[in-house]
Amino acid sequence: MIYRPDFDVHPRLDYDGYKSTALRHPKQPLIALPQSFTEITGPLLGEGRLGDLDHDLTRQHDGEPQGQRIIVHGRVLDSDGRAVPQTLLEIWQANAAGRYQHVIDNWPAPLDPNFTGLGRTLTDNDGRYRFTTIKPGAYPWKNHHNAWRPAHIHFSLFGRAFTQRLVTQMYFPDDPLFPYDPIFNSVPDEKARQRMVSRFDLASTQPDWALAFEFDIVLRGSDATPFEAEVDDE
Repeated sequence: MIYRPDFDVHPRLDYDGYKSTALRHPKQPLIALPQSFTEITGPLLGEGRLGDLDHDLTRQHDGEPQGQRIIVHGRVLDSDGRAVPQTLLEIWQANAAGRYQHVIDNWPAPLDPNFTGLGRTLTDNDGRYRFTTIKPGAYPWKNHHNAWRPAHIHFSLFGRAFTQRLVTQMYFPDDPLFPYDPIFNSVPDEKARQRMVSRFDLASTQPDWALAFEFDIVLRGSDATPFEAEVDDE
């Protein structure tokens, strides 16, 4: 089956407010390439690809990273609300100061030697996942004058092979930058935009340790989480 995104929910590949999409969106009609048995079944993305601390971004170095420690958890669900087990989730994010550990990110915010900003985990049999990380900071980008990205975490979801991949972003509640961010607002439907915003979860917050935010990801259907074609917001 070929997946064709609903552009009433998902962002268009060429969005006027997001300048760089004009340079990289497809200029010709898309061509559907049939998947062979090899592409559908392999390579497998199972537990062998996980490190012991991949799910905890605060314990991957010798020291503690700076910033507010948070727990990000939720479920991956299909269009019928059924759990999607054994799905590989990868996340990447800026540090608490809003800077990525990347050669092209050189705005004057400090790097954190104890925070790389990369994590991965598998959903369990109930489709649940859990990360411990640091709440990322907002950061400027060159899309337009005085442009700032709201705090967010990138999510990548793999199926059982590299050809089965979806990418989205998770935001935090009540961010004042939402009205000014063309990436967030490239999702045309307001209700769909809110499905990219996590929910503060006091019940899962650990006393004297970490705040918790819940973020469920729905792959298809009327309650689908908006997915994006590109994730480069530099």
